[in-house]
Amino acid sequence: MDQLQEPNRYRATVAFYAYRVPYPESLLQRIWNELGMKPGDGVLDLGSGPATLAVPYAQMGAKVTAIDPEASMVAAAREAVREAGVDVDIREASSFALPDDIGPFKLVAMGRSFHWTDRAQTARLLDPKVVPGGALVSFGDTVIRSAETAWRTEWLKIMDDFGGSMSEMRLVGGVFHADEAILLRSPFSKVERISTIIRREIDVDEVLGRSYSMSRTSKERLGSRLDAFDAAMRDLFDRHQQNGHVIEISEIYAVMARRP
Repeated sequence: MDQLQEPNRYRATVAFYAYRVPYPESLLQRIWNELGMKPGDGVLDLGSGPATLAVPYAQMGAKVTAIDPEASMVAAAREAVREAGVDVDIREASSFALPDDIGPFKLVAMGRSFHWTDRAQTARLLDPKVVPGGALVSFGDTVIRSAETAWRTEWLKIMDDFGGSMSEMRLVGGVFHADEAILLRSPFSKVERISTIIRREIDVDEVLGRSYSMSRTSKERLGSRLDAFDAAMRDLFDRHQQNGHVIEISEIYAVMARRP
């Protein structure tokens, strides 16, 4: 099942996307440089959300197409593009049935969205739309485990308790397969990881906002459990905060897959 098709899954999360770990401009620039990109090259932001990747790549001069199946995300993307003053072709569409008239692309960028697709099929469908020398790049982030970030282990447990495990989203035939493993069996089987590490102080609103930005713990999905979830997160924050903040050390990565 292509989960990017699932209607309204992200409707309640749009307002909270600003609380997610940001993609550093330096990381996006490194991908641009690694691929030898130039203004006018095609970029597809697949599962674009509120144009988090589409806008900066359009600002670099790329010809950007942004696709998302959720109408509220498409509306947020259009607003972000308008505010940024850039030109992006925004479509309400799914990875399961890509529009015929898009492309070609030097870069297909997926910001925390690849795991929602039928990953093997998505790679096959994108193959004819990516120019020689182009790449699929799946962006994400992970916490760096340290004494300062111990609170994140508890945060993840609360997320799993209320929303189910993230690993379930990467099951194929009931078995876990990492994105990298799927890509290694795809037309884009030359796979590498590029990353950068950042340290931030975040407050309780950011902790809660990040939590509500996830589809599995959106306010809509939590429903009658919302108050219990909110209380658990606030208790977690209160026990770990110093001067109104907790420390977040994150590796923001890009898994870049090219043809061999």
